[in-house]
Amino acid sequence: MAKVISIVQLKGGTGRSTLATNLAAALARAGNTTLIDGDVPQGTSLSWGALRNSAGRLGRLSVMAAASHLDLAHSVQQLTETQDYIVIDGPPRIAEVTRAMLVMSDLCLIPLGPSVAEVWATTDLLKTIEQARLSRHPVDARIAWNRFRAHTRSARELGASVKTEFGMPELESRLGSRVAYCETLARGLAVDEWHDKAAKAEFRAMAKEVLGILQGKP
Repeated sequence: MAKVISIVQLKGGTGRSTLATNLAAALARAGNTTLIDGDVPQGTSLSWGALRNSAGRLGRLSVMAAASHLDLAHSVQQLTETQDYIVIDGPPRIAEVTRAMLVMSDLCLIPLGPSVAEVWATTDLLKTIEQARLSRHPVDARIAWNRFRAHTRSARELGASVKTEFGMPELESRLGSRVAYCETLARGLAVDEWHDKAAKAEFRAMAKEVLGILQGKP
């Protein structure tokens, strides 16, 4: 039975596809993995997968698109018995696809950068998560900090504010503000295949943490 991980955020430019592609590549080293791009027609993850496929780098990873929430639900249902992991890259808006992702996932990761605009967008997303929980679905949603500069006072203050106001768990591992993530995405690579040692180390830590969470779920 596949573990389903959704990457959900309502604001564009928060690193959804960066997190989805790197996480899918990492999980593919642990088992059969499918990355579903739910952000159609933009299709960043789908384009990344095409580049990766042309370079012969897919391995145990497959990449596909879902044009609607019905398409997504059907794909997940079909894949759940053959895959170990399914990663879904969602759209930058509240849509039926977003709601479907919340209720079918074992883990929802919300990429968040240290900016007020992203925090505001996430506040709206929290309402949708609570609505899903009211339907008695135990949505496990966690903040995944991206472009985080721990040494800056503003990032620390915003991080503390989010922790207090959102009341949502966060991944302990955090991704920094690094060119490596943009460079690798444009080449169909994972950051673990790039030469930035710091980026490799921080994403390996995040992937390990996500795997630990998933392995603790029945």
